[in-house]
Amino acid sequence: MTLQQLKYLIEVADKGSINKAAKSLYISQPSLSNAIRELEEEVNITIFNRTNRGVVLTDEGAEFLAYARKVVEQAKLLERFVEKRPLKQRFGVSTQHYSVAILSFSELIKEYGTESYEFWLRETKVHEIIKDVRDYRSEVGIVYLNKLNERTIKKHLEDNNLEFEELFVAKPMILVSKDNPLANKDEVALEDLIDYPCLSYEQDEYNLFFFSDEILSTILHTKNIKVSERATLVHLISSLNGYSISTGIISNRLKKTGIVSVKLKVDNFVKVGFIINKNRIMSHLGKKYIEILKRNVSSML
Repeated sequence: MTLQQLKYLIEVADKGSINKAAKSLYISQPSLSNAIRELEEEVNITIFNRTNRGVVLTDEGAEFLAYARKVVEQAKLLERFVEKRPLKQRFGVSTQHYSVAILSFSELIKEYGTESYEFWLRETKVHEIIKDVRDYRSEVGIVYLNKLNERTIKKHLEDNNLEFEELFVAKPMILVSKDNPLANKDEVALEDLIDYPCLSYEQDEYNLFFFSDEILSTILHTKNIKVSERATLVHLISSLNGYSISTGIISNRLKKTGIVSVKLKVDNFVKVGFIINKNRIMSHLGKKYIEILKRNVSSML
């Protein structure tokens, strides 16, 4: 049973004739007769008695017609609702704490946001990012790989039918205030950091070692401060002369706060990339976000 068949039924009943109804519907009489006959066979009742003068509703047909009118009327209301309702764009990103991801997200909204949209950006932990993309909560996830976690993370992505695409590879660096004595060095060794507090994001029991948000999670620091927010971390780097280990890829906005990056002398790498769900066809916004993301990464390298 289709909505079109119900519309045909109503027109035939109103006209009292299949021939007249066919003309008003701009279809052939045989086609309309077949549509009515198929509907009668499907619902297993006789809706019309055919006569030389036209058609007459049976008792069951009259009852069925009443329900058909209600269905068609409700369908019209839905059509009006859809026509008036603006198409709302939806797009989500889950990411580790990367300023380039946030910058690209804001640029996407400015460039492609319509009058009605629902965008979301989650700065969260590695296992939550994987879960978000796996469960279609976010279309794009941004994570990092290094020597310690690469094999484990890639296996986890494969098990969840997710795909990783590299954005850039960098050596670990430290973020410090421009007033920090370390800011004047071309390169710092781990022993140079002993007297300074290390700022990093707090972990939960799941985010140990392979799923850690810290790039060099196995390194022991004498002074540790754990935070949950980016703004807090940046403030404490400046106010406590602390440091944070990162990719060194920082936005102009972060640079304006007086934060600079310095090379860290370690035998390791940071491979940052995005993950997508293989079962999901990427949306227009998803493609544009990745395009903007790559453009911003290129300008910061």
